[in-house]
Amino acid sequence: QVRLVESGGGLVQAGGSLRLSCVTPGRNFGTSVAGWFRQAPGQEREFVAAIAGINDEIKYADSVKGRFTISMGDGKGTLFLQMDRLNVEDSAMYYCAARGNWRLQTDASQYEYWGQGTQVTVSS
Repeated sequence: QVRLVESGGGLVQAGGSLRLSCVTPGRNFGTSVAGWFRQAPGQEREFVAAIAGINDEIKYADSVKGRFTISMGDGKGTLFLQMDRLNVEDSAMYYCAARGNWRLQTDASQYEYWGQGTQVTVSS
């Protein structure tokens, strides 16, 4: 059973920064694809960013490009999402996700493993 555990969410003022982390206890992300999705109340879960462990290919949603940075720590044991210049529209529950296949995907249905989420709230 693959577990994903997120941390790092919180309340921040617009223009501020947060860094989310995701670990998979007892494992590392290896050649998997790992990503971040978010879901605001009343809205569908949307893709934020993903990284392929096999070749470090990265994709971002247009809405976060240039503001957010996804990365894996040394040994690929931790997935990070550095979020800068946050705005109110970034407020949502953020979920870490992983898929065993090495192909990078932006469709949430292609990810088998999910964390419980960490709340990010940006105040104006």
